[in-house]
Amino acid sequence: MSLKPITLYSHASGPNPWRVAIILEELGVPYETKLMDFGDLKKEPFISLNPNGRVPAIEDPNTGYKLFESGAIVEYLLEQYDKNNKLQYTSGEEKYLAKSWAFFQISGQGPYFGQKAWFTHFHHEKLPSAVERYANEIKRVTSVIDAHLAKTGKQYLVGDKITYADLSFVPWQQAVPFLLGEEAEKLEKDYPHYVAWNKRLNERESVKKIAADKAKAMGQGQ
Repeated sequence: MSLKPITLYSHASGPNPWRVAIILEELGVPYETKLMDFGDLKKEPFISLNPNGRVPAIEDPNTGYKLFESGAIVEYLLEQYDKNNKLQYTSGEEKYLAKSWAFFQISGQGPYFGQKAWFTHFHHEKLPSAVERYANEIKRVTSVIDAHLAKTGKQYLVGDKITYADLSFVPWQQAVPFLLGEEAEKLEKDYPHYVAWNKRLNERESVKKIAADKAKAMGQGQ
């Protein structure tokens, strides 16, 4: 039985919805992206879909489920549609290590990278101490990944294959030049294992497809 397209609620400038889109592409699940205006996120009908009033959120007509928060959505997609375990381990230590890295992305990458964007580009006053703090957090997160890959000698974070944990980092990592400016070049020189890992991720067809979709959406002024 063919699947009906999932509706993915997104916004051009937010990395988290594109993280979900990458997983959908990897799993070959049909979907349609609905780009939202910021003003529509805090009112009905969207606020009933996500009480927090942010993207991403999904509506899956195949199950009737309506979900929000990118981490929860990714877990749902894996359980529901990754029947061949393309992007996950389902037993052993690897299963839980992938969760560990995914939670590190949710707690350690997304919020701090987002705060760097806010205090560098959007805050109403310049706060150098805040900018420095979150720039250092970007470097710290990068150093953690680099050191782990150097220690294990593996191409990916867990086991011997790419998982959703690796892919979860992609959209915010793509924003590093925007977040750090000229400092981004030094970051790449200091962390070669991270650079090689990041290159492998960005060479995947799913990632290239979503990067192009995001660029197109940004051009539409969403």
